[in-house]
Amino acid sequence: MDTTDLPIAVVASRIRREEKLILESMRRRGLRYEHVDPRKLTVLLADGRPPYRAALMREVGHGRAASVASTLTMLGVPTFNRPATLEVCGDKLRTALAFHAVGLPIPQAAVAWGTESALAAMPKLGYPVVAKPVTGSWGHLTARIHDDEHGRAILEHRAALPNPQQHVFFLQEHIDKPGRDIKSYVAGDRVVCAIYKNAVDDWRTNTAIGGIATPCPITPELTELAVAAAHAVGGGFLGVDLLIDRDERLYANEVNHTPEFHGAIDATGVDVAGFIVEWLLAEIEAVEAR
Repeated sequence: MDTTDLPIAVVASRIRREEKLILESMRRRGLRYEHVDPRKLTVLLADGRPPYRAALMREVGHGRAASVASTLTMLGVPTFNRPATLEVCGDKLRTALAFHAVGLPIPQAAVAWGTESALAAMPKLGYPVVAKPVTGSWGHLTARIHDDEHGRAILEHRAALPNPQQHVFFLQEHIDKPGRDIKSYVAGDRVVCAIYKNAVDDWRTNTAIGGIATPCPITPELTELAVAAAHAVGGGFLGVDLLIDRDERLYANEVNHTPEFHGAIDATGVDVAGFIVEWLLAEIEAVEAR
């Protein structure tokens, strides 16, 4: 079946600046594309393969993104990033386990499923301890815990929340960083750009809560760790977060499967959307060649 004349689906319920830039890059290249809002998408299994050449997943909702990607893939539509990558990246614990499995440098970490067991793990990591929800973005519900009393208050609050994912207590060693960490943007085997996320009036550096983006040089050490971290979770176009300590050592931290990149464009001038489309086309053509 020749699918080269079918449109590429850009799956996103929200069209942010990033998606606008991706669509514009596709238009400039003369590609056929279609914005697909998953909230309005219906797939009849009996109809067979949906009418798309491939799908670029830009849906920010993790559960919906993973479900749509799995459905399209199972029905024959090549989907990028792949469903398995979305599943791992949407879970901070699974991401840390993937890093650990291949021996990447990461902050010491622990996981517990009960308040008392989580409290018992904290002194083993050493205070302060960072408690993270296993799902979520932009640093929401991430807490830096300084002692047992503080930890009990945070964990008992989490245990009382109705979302069962909040009852998985993922704990990390706090890395004493120089007020900044790094987000690198990886396309396949290449780091296309990187930024420092600089904290402003907060220990967290997330740009969504006020952190300032500035250019970060792409060193061989950064490239090696960022690409290895991306491969550990399945590869694709990914935002790889790296921590940096006061001795300039790097640690793999998290991976975003649908990264925002407008701050990176503003800071570096790199055409990130163009790199995404080039990477996507190479992936599609490789699948079609097989």
